[in-house]
Amino acid sequence: MLVVLYGSETWSLPPREERRLRVFESRVMRKIFGPKWDELIREWRILHKDLYCSHNVFRMIKSRRMRWVGHVARMVEKRGIYRNLVGKPEGKRPLRRPRLLEGEQY
Repeated sequence: MLVVLYGSETWSLPPREERRLRVFESRVMRKIFGPKWDELIREWRILHKDLYCSHNVFRMIKSRRMRWVGHVARMVEKRGIYRNLVGKPEGKRPLRRPRLLEGEQY
């Protein structure tokens, strides 16, 4: 799970990505715990059903984000990431891309 969550502090999670993470988490849980044949009711039973229902991935992402924001908030005010977090943009940006000067290429 650590490999999946690498850099999750800075992710934006649109609904599509949330759904994909839930599917991945369910797939991993099924691989780990697997279904089991129940002799009494004669059907497949999901082991640890509560693990399927609780989406721990999102709790982990939120806690990592909060920890990261706390880290950034304690930084020196001159650091760029701190200014991006708490600062307000100043000045104006041009509406279009800059024109090419003679002999320049993008």
